[in-house]
Amino acid sequence: MNPAATHEAFEHPAMFYRTEREYVARTVSFVRDGLDAGEPVAVAVPGPSLELIRTALGADAEGVRLLDMTEAGRNPGRIIPGVLRAFADAHPQERVRIIGEPIWAGRSAAEYPACAQHEALINAAFEGRPVTILCPYDAARLDQEILADARITHPTVMAGGTERASDAYDWRSVVARYNQPLVPAPDASVRSFGPDDLSAARAFAVGAAGRLGLAGQRLADAELAVAELTTNSVVHGGGRGTLAVWAEAGQVVCEVRDAGRLADPLAGRRPPVRGQIGGRGLMLVHYVADLVRLHTADDGTTVRFYLTR
Repeated sequence: MNPAATHEAFEHPAMFYRTEREYVARTVSFVRDGLDAGEPVAVAVPGPSLELIRTALGADAEGVRLLDMTEAGRNPGRIIPGVLRAFADAHPQERVRIIGEPIWAGRSAAEYPACAQHEALINAAFEGRPVTILCPYDAARLDQEILADARITHPTVMAGGTERASDAYDWRSVVARYNQPLVPAPDASVRSFGPDDLSAARAFAVGAAGRLGLAGQRLADAELAVAELTTNSVVHGGGRGTLAVWAEAGQVVCEVRDAGRLADPLAGRRPPVRGQIGGRGLMLVHYVADLVRLHTADDGTTVRFYLTR
């Protein structure tokens, strides 16, 4: 491989591991290789794993950006703008390396499609950039379906001490496969809205979410997200839409559907450029919500967000 091309190319390997010892050895080696090369390094993994890496690095940990992914990446939709791009964009003149572990045992069935799409969209978000993002996968605890998807969303796979090109790599197919239709719960509170109903729709959502147990900042987050999505529907989604609110597994779920279509798969995940007017609505929803699911088709788009009570 051409060394110059290696320096400039985006690299996105999946790292399959089976033991804590293997995990620490490989991640710490990756970090130290970056530090030795003078590259800025960030590690965003679940808290217990973060402490393992921090301890193994010793004094070297002071030179690494360390983030608990269960907090920074609770919603997979904010990892690209809030974790990966935030770090890479802070070092525009240097090659950077990042460990990002967005999928761990314990992620819910509702979260996983958004996680898989996130892993796929990293390839679009960083195409052509001098960035290496290593994504660990617990091969002893994660389902085989998840490991199969990792081979599709990553151009190379590290396993058993070797790194090989993935013969299944096709990230766009994962984005399409998890673009799944979303149907509101049968007991959802539902209302339609148009250009003259935005305040009423917001009040409807706040009232329904409050009755379901949201309060304080969480209720304010719901109001902000609904305001952004309903405004987007009026401005970009055919002028009208439908809002639904219900409770599910300890969370309050709000959903907005309209006749618009999102053509950009990275919508809501591109940090705004300086001086940009508008275009921040969906990204704000990603930042305040615990999870965002989205379905878009020729006949309309549905955006669903979850807030923990």
